[in-house]
Amino acid sequence: QVQLVESGGGLVQAGGSLRLSCAASGRTFGSYAMGWFRQAPGKEREFLAAISWSSSTYYADSVKGRFTISRDNAKNTVYLQMNSLKPEDTAVYYCAAAPNIATIWSPDYWGQGTQVTVSS
Repeated sequence: QVQLVESGGGLVQAGGSLRLSCAASGRTFGSYAMGWFRQAPGKEREFLAAISWSSSTYYADSVKGRFTISRDNAKNTVYLQMNSLKPEDTAVYYCAAAPNIATIWSPDYWGQGTQVTVSS
């Protein structure tokens, strides 16, 4: 069982930056693939980024070059650094975990989400 708790969301102006954190419980965190998703009002949940246990990274085209995913296995934490934010990035952001990177797009575990609002 893995429990995930996101933090770091908030209100930011367009062009600004935020760093989201996701703290995970469980001694097997280091073996899990981790991902970030978001869901805007009236839209489906969207994949953003993923990182394997060995720190290989994958990004959606919509955020490539602006968002960076990283992990600190010693702290059981995964991060999402978001730069050059746009109003269309406004959404609830979710952390997710899967046993391997091949299944991160359909993860086993989800966090509760953190709201990110980008004002124009």
